[in-house]
Amino acid sequence: MNNETNQRLDNVLENAAARLSEVSDSSRLDAEILLARIIDMPRSYLFAHPEDELDEHSFDRFSALLERRADGEPMAYIMGTKEFWSHELIVNASTLVPRPETELLVDLALREIPRKAEWHILDLGTGSGAIAIALASERMLCQITATDISAAALAVAEENARHLCLGNLDFAHGSWTEPVRGQRFNVIVSNPPYVRANDAALGKLSHEPLSALVAGPDGLDAIRILARDCGAILDENGVLLVEHGAEQQADIATILEASGWSEIVGHNDYAGLPRVTVARRSGK
Repeated sequence: MNNETNQRLDNVLENAAARLSEVSDSSRLDAEILLARIIDMPRSYLFAHPEDELDEHSFDRFSALLERRADGEPMAYIMGTKEFWSHELIVNASTLVPRPETELLVDLALREIPRKAEWHILDLGTGSGAIAIALASERMLCQITATDISAAALAVAEENARHLCLGNLDFAHGSWTEPVRGQRFNVIVSNPPYVRANDAALGKLSHEPLSALVAGPDGLDAIRILARDCGAILDENGVLLVEHGAEQQADIATILEASGWSEIVGHNDYAGLPRVTVARRSGK
């Protein structure tokens, strides 16, 4: 994009989309969303008034946002929000950007929790609070506890819970099950780090917190901890649900079985890829 000011909206969008084409599969949409934000109008305005021109100040502000996106920063961080389970959540560089495939984890957990149950549910490694908030909003009689080792991430999750006025959700700072030792839960859910330390995909995720992505050489270190420790705080016949990488399902089943879990079942996401494993700690 050149440095001219007072440019027509349609020309600005065309140049911006071309600029973003190498970093985004939705370059035109990204450009439209960013420009609509700058002019504080809905995207439809861009289509209805292509001849409108940006003033110098607006053009400079748009260029700054465009530069961030061109550098690979996720749209969610630039906009400051991300929708998950029909909730608009605050996100920033302290949290992962919630992914659509994680909604499968929520869906499977809700199948396990009766609508009128007054259960205790635990979300380990909550990040922005996306999973815990979805469960709290769908099962208002349940008490949801969410933990994270990152105080900055917990601050974001707590702000999201306040914004949505969820009174059945609380937070605990610490590593995995440590903050809730001695408590008991009916269901535990987790979307832990599961990326290998040398995974080439990390190059495209450089703006997101590494500690929330990487879990050792094989990506399974966090899941080993969950398999080892979660049974001690689950009620009899309680259930553990864990999100993981598409190629990890068999290894995770082996890890869970070795730690005494039973009824281990893998579930595919909406793209048909293995994404969530469910296991029970029966007869403890």
